[in-house]
Amino acid sequence: MIRALILAGGIAGAAGLSQFPEYSQQYSQRLGGAVDALGQVVADFDASAAAAGLSRDAALAQMTGSAFLDRRRADMARTFARHARLSADLSALRGAGPFMRAYHATRLTDPDIAARALADFRPALPLDFAGLAFGLVGFGLGAGLVSGLLRLLRWPFARRARPAG
Repeated sequence: MIRALILAGGIAGAAGLSQFPEYSQQYSQRLGGAVDALGQVVADFDASAAAAGLSRDAALAQMTGSAFLDRRRADMARTFARHARLSADLSALRGAGPFMRAYHATRLTDPDIAARALADFRPALPLDFAGLAFGLVGFGLGAGLVSGLLRLLRWPFARRARPAG
């Protein structure tokens, strides 16, 4: 029974982790689209600021005087920060294969992009080397996790060896 549970955990881990290469590819594609869209907003703002003879910071500083302008300034500041963060993520992921995307997994964490990529993602049977490699790692992690949990559950009930005497 225990071996069957460990095998099931391994299979679940393999099935789950083998999906990473395709999901990370879809995330990267959506990331590129988001950077392009935000880049257009940033470029439009910068062009408007330059036409008025202002830098980006000076244009933002002038956006005061009403609740709307204060909110718009805060929105633009968040847009600039998000564009910079996502551009850095895209630079790290651009051209990266599945193993390097796994190495840079912390760059796959924008909540909006991740939610959209996950909503459109459809699991498939990966038949390439990367899918197999991630599947094997997932199998080991899943089996190890279930094995560890079972050992933890059995621990309070294990007989303790008594010293001979």
